[in-house]
Amino acid sequence: MNIAFVNPPFHPKYSRGSRSPAVTKSGTVYYPIWLALAAGFAEKKGHKIILIDSPAEVLNLEQTIERLKKFNPNLVVVETSTGSITADIEFVENLKSEFNNVYTCLVGNHVTALHKEVLEQYPVIDSAARNEYEETIVDLANTLSNGRDFRSIQSLTWRNGDDVIVNSQRPPLEDLDNMPFASEIFKRFCNPRDYFFSAGRFPQMMVYTGRGCPYLCTFCVYPQNFYGHTYRHRSAKSIAAEFKYIEKNFPEVVEVTIEDDTFTVYKKHTIEVCKLLIEQKNKLTWTCNVRADLDEETMRWMKKAGCRLIIVGFESGSNEILKLMKKGVRVEQFKAAENAKKTGLLIHACYMMGNRGETLETMNETLQLAKKMNTDTAQFFPLMIYPGTEAYDWAKKEGLITAQSFDEWLTPEGLHNTVVGTHDLSPQEIVDFCNYARRDYYLRPAYFVMKLRNVATHPSEWRRTVKAFLTFYKHLFSKESKKNKEKFKTRLQGIDSSEERGVVIDQTNHISIDNIKNKKDSVEEEVLN
Repeated sequence: MNIAFVNPPFHPKYSRGSRSPAVTKSGTVYYPIWLALAAGFAEKKGHKIILIDSPAEVLNLEQTIERLKKFNPNLVVVETSTGSITADIEFVENLKSEFNNVYTCLVGNHVTALHKEVLEQYPVIDSAARNEYEETIVDLANTLSNGRDFRSIQSLTWRNGDDVIVNSQRPPLEDLDNMPFASEIFKRFCNPRDYFFSAGRFPQMMVYTGRGCPYLCTFCVYPQNFYGHTYRHRSAKSIAAEFKYIEKNFPEVVEVTIEDDTFTVYKKHTIEVCKLLIEQKNKLTWTCNVRADLDEETMRWMKKAGCRLIIVGFESGSNEILKLMKKGVRVEQFKAAENAKKTGLLIHACYMMGNRGETLETMNETLQLAKKMNTDTAQFFPLMIYPGTEAYDWAKKEGLITAQSFDEWLTPEGLHNTVVGTHDLSPQEIVDFCNYARRDYYLRPAYFVMKLRNVATHPSEWRRTVKAFLTFYKHLFSKESKKNKEKFKTRLQGIDSSEERGVVIDQTNHISIDNIKNKKDSVEEEVLN
């Protein structure tokens, strides 16, 4: 069967496969890695495949359809995302008008969470494959070929006349070594220069070495909605082999981005991977996502094996907020920045504003923590909520979502649009503070001194640093950015004055601030329980 795997046309450089799909200010564009893995698996099972990444190639609808006509697909697998879902449906409508008897199947986080609702709302959709979909797509193709009953296809939601049928759930895929390399599919269908990671070197290649994450962060969509909380990883031998494949087949690629939510879940496995990379004299630098408390020994092995940079989700400088987002770590345990500096690794730090319980005070705590840790790069991001996550359910229940439709998850240009506030902050206040924090973080003498030292230690970082600065220049020095600076300076000074007055009252009237905080914590525990 001819199976087309399509990231459909939308805004140029729109990343459907990222954790927060959008066109980004930094220019980051993700590889269509889940489509590639499914395509490779389908080909392995005897089907003919094509992969088209329209946003990365900047293909419009007509160009995408024209490429599909040359392939003549029987089954088209269409990637979706929350902010693009209306456009995704429109693409399917165009497919149906151009191809007689083509069968369509939607995939991705959005239709995993809202599979039944999407099929009920849009009669043009034939089916949706939930969660990890490699085996589901192969079963669907085989069933379409031989005319068997669709009810046997696990993790498929499908249309049967006027009815929408939800089949039983498929167990998670365990033998990940049996999967083809995503990079093998990228070699044939993707140009590495169409993809970009702002914290990485260019050109880079993206891989998954495992699926799932054992941590329970309320905002993180993939573990909650797509592949679960059990970390299943490929063998160290398989991972090292893909590094070698990339090195041999992509001479232009200089770095590998390991996209696992937390690559370093198992210390023994991480070190085993590093040892094999060292043994095969790995020439590629690499980056990965790690926890905020990663130990020094593991980092030393990673550095020896070619790791250049780690991406750390510190998220907040407030233990109260960390607790409410179920981060599973406290500020006092944030050792990753200190250990990275000891071992020579660079850090891209991630901070998130607008989670449950957030106030101007807690956002400022996060900014002050970021400045104290003074990492190579830092991003300050408003909370983005997606169906299938606890954060989305909380915001919906509390009536905090301001959007009237999923289209409003994006701006008209395809950028992120913050659609949720807290009981103390509006969405716009959260966005404005993120812009203020970005400016306040980067335009500091301490940051400039640190960057000069980094460039002296890592000369290859100079080009990336200049490119990143030129990308962000207009955002850091815009009129709006300057207004934000003055606005929050004044408001934060007011908070500092109030706190000082609060201490005086405490001393004169013997009212314990700690007791008040303890009462607040106990109320929050009751809410959580």
